[in-house]
Amino acid sequence: MTSDAVLADGRADRRQRIWAIFGSSSGNLVEWFDFYAYAFTALYFAPAFFPKGNQTTQLLQTAAVFAIGFLMRPIGGYVFGFVADKYGRKNSMMISVLMMCAGSLAIAILPTYATIGAAAPALLLIARMVQGLSVGGEYGTSATYMSEVALPGKRGFYASFQYVTLIGGQLLASLVVLIVQLALSDTELRAWGWRIPFFIGAIFAVVALFLRASLTETSSAETRSRKEAGSLREIFKHHTRAFLTVLGFTAGGSLIFYTFTTYMQKYLINTAHMNDRTANIVMTAVLFTYMILQPPFGAFSDRFGRKTSMLLFSGLATVCTVPLMYAIGDVRSPYAAYGLIVLALAIVSFYTSISGLVKAEMFPPEVRAMSVGLAYALANAIFGGSAEYVALWFKDSGAETDFYWYVTFMCAVAFVASVVMPNPKIKGYLQGQGTEI
Repeated sequence: MTSDAVLADGRADRRQRIWAIFGSSSGNLVEWFDFYAYAFTALYFAPAFFPKGNQTTQLLQTAAVFAIGFLMRPIGGYVFGFVADKYGRKNSMMISVLMMCAGSLAIAILPTYATIGAAAPALLLIARMVQGLSVGGEYGTSATYMSEVALPGKRGFYASFQYVTLIGGQLLASLVVLIVQLALSDTELRAWGWRIPFFIGAIFAVVALFLRASLTETSSAETRSRKEAGSLREIFKHHTRAFLTVLGFTAGGSLIFYTFTTYMQKYLINTAHMNDRTANIVMTAVLFTYMILQPPFGAFSDRFGRKTSMLLFSGLATVCTVPLMYAIGDVRSPYAAYGLIVLALAIVSFYTSISGLVKAEMFPPEVRAMSVGLAYALANAIFGGSAEYVALWFKDSGAETDFYWYVTFMCAVAFVASVVMPNPKIKGYLQGQGTEI
């Protein structure tokens, strides 16, 4: 083959891999768009499904349904991890986004309590359970696929797009809800306008489904046919240390991620006494900045190593969380609030940019998707999903600053896990491997 042919072949391969990253991450964006659309529209549809009680009671009931989505994630991590390891990453990702589409469409067309009575909140719960299963399965499978399809030496950069689309889904949901709020009256929003984001989510999911249908499978028939493929017993028999290590740094990583993203808006309002509109603008700007930080931090890990990134994340988070929370709580300028929260999330970016990749590198292909998905879902459900509730509980009990130390302690656990994790450059299951596509 001539040098020109080799160069052309290399460019074609690069384009294929970029398309594969785009196709796999598109589903991730849809999953998180739908998940956050629920949170952002709950204020409007809560009375339609939970008519009894005051607004606070109604919001608590919708929040409980939202929390069920987190509790379903470990089951989704296990089920979709098994499918991905036994029947292929592509099949798992397509089923995942199809289920999210079904859940979103179901919520969009659900009859209200006034129409079918108690069956309405029950069906809403079922739809959220389906979405929770889907999101629980999405993370491990898409992280595994993106890690396997990326070229050696650039895996950190390409894998970072998992969190680009995760944050992008949250921003897109916020934007769609804002447009609907501007276009409709409050009465129209409560009557039927809240359904629009869920219809849009279902359409997005169909597009993602077609994109994923064109993807090339990254697991081999040989690994899928092994008797240990997708085996929970295999994970705990031969990879217990790696699984517990992932649990350790995911617990701290998930907790601090939700602290400085979803909870921070309420923190600015309740503790820093910022008005709602200003807090919303600050957090929108913060999330956009955080999203574009992911690729450079992923590239950093390619140059200096995943272990270095994890040590920097967990070490800096342990040292800086308390002073940053105090500083943000006392802030008066929205610009200062923006700078401080971005600084906090820059520290978190050492982890989130390679969150899926650093886990995928610790497991062999026959149990990779299940190991990554299940460990993440367990830690995320327990520590990430409860972050806002725990923070508000501490504040309500008059010990708000104890929450800062709780986050610090879990980041210290993540630091210990980062110290004991193997260096992927020396011992990593993806080291030196390049998936043919």
